[in-house]
Amino acid sequence: MLEIERKFLVKNTVIDALNTIQPIRIIQAYLINEKFKSVRIRISNDRAFLTIKNAATGITRKEFEYEIPKNEAEDIIQTFDLKVLNKERYQIIYNSKLWEVDVFGGILTGLVLAEIELHAEDEKIELPEWIDKEVTHDASYLNANLINRL
Repeated sequence: MLEIERKFLVKNTVIDALNTIQPIRIIQAYLINEKFKSVRIRISNDRAFLTIKNAATGITRKEFEYEIPKNEAEDIIQTFDLKVLNKERYQIIYNSKLWEVDVFGGILTGLVLAEIELHAEDEKIELPEWIDKEVTHDASYLNANLINRL
């Protein structure tokens, strides 16, 4: 499956919108975290996933995702003593498009990013007023790189 995604920093005004939404609590860790590929374990509330991604070409990359038992995901994280990235994800519909706003915890507290998945790289979107700077092409904002700050 192809993932076409843009990523943005957000303004503090998004907090008002988030206060009315129940977040998804996300824990994720990486089994492989290299420049051209990653293999990640993600626990989202009561579900868990194994995700494999390659390096992006433009804003597109291949992504393979498989649901796995939550207890096995927890066991993998513990067995391999993996660093864990914690965040709360809020889903906001704006102009019929799903925006995912991630509020990071721990050492990354204060970092808030918004992502939108597209059908094509040149797809036109209207940005909500709470969107700030685009960081799609700044690799330091990839989760695979953020986890290295922990």
